[in-house]
Amino acid sequence: MPRASRTRRPTLVLCVRHGRTSTTGTVLPGRAAGLHLSEEGRAQAEHVAGRIGALPRVDAVYASPLERTRETAAPIARATGNRVRVARGLLECDFGEWTGRRLSALRKLPEWSAVQSTPSVFRFPGGESFAEMQVRIWNQLLDLAEAHPGQTIVATSHADPIKAAVAMASGIHLDLFQRTSISPCSVTALVLGAGAPLVLCTNSTGDDLRGLAPS
Repeated sequence: MPRASRTRRPTLVLCVRHGRTSTTGTVLPGRAAGLHLSEEGRAQAEHVAGRIGALPRVDAVYASPLERTRETAAPIARATGNRVRVARGLLECDFGEWTGRRLSALRKLPEWSAVQSTPSVFRFPGGESFAEMQVRIWNQLLDLAEAHPGQTIVATSHADPIKAAVAMASGIHLDLFQRTSISPCSVTALVLGAGAPLVLCTNSTGDDLRGLAPS
């Protein structure tokens, strides 16, 4: 079950999706090992590192165990004077038997409509359900926030887990989480740990982050 945040000093969590790879938009890579950032993805990672590096202070940088997230987190860590720490709960959804398949083929399956319209009841064949993924990413973010009260941290993850975390923070049903777009190397800012969670921004790709603050 997802936990509620405990009242304490608020933590600003900057969720960053990894940069583009050779499969972005065409293949469902899932947790397959050996997928690295493309040249465009590396440029995106440097750009978001500059944006985050302009903040007064960033206290920790975390990434999922996959290469593409760690490669995205590396320039952010350099820009903020941190090292990349791996947090397994930030992993991509386990797509099971769908891992590595082309999206054009998956869209023709009858199950695809459930992925889009009723993801809360869908489980990938041999893999994880969206509901399990949401609980996992949310509990991981709460754990990281509890470890860094009153601080600013980066959590480098993947599109679906970040969308699921936004839905949880906003109190939106999981069946609506596909209506949120999370672009490569975008920043989604959450405030956790001071009562109800706050969503400060989603899918930010070009704005100055220094003005982020609860209203």
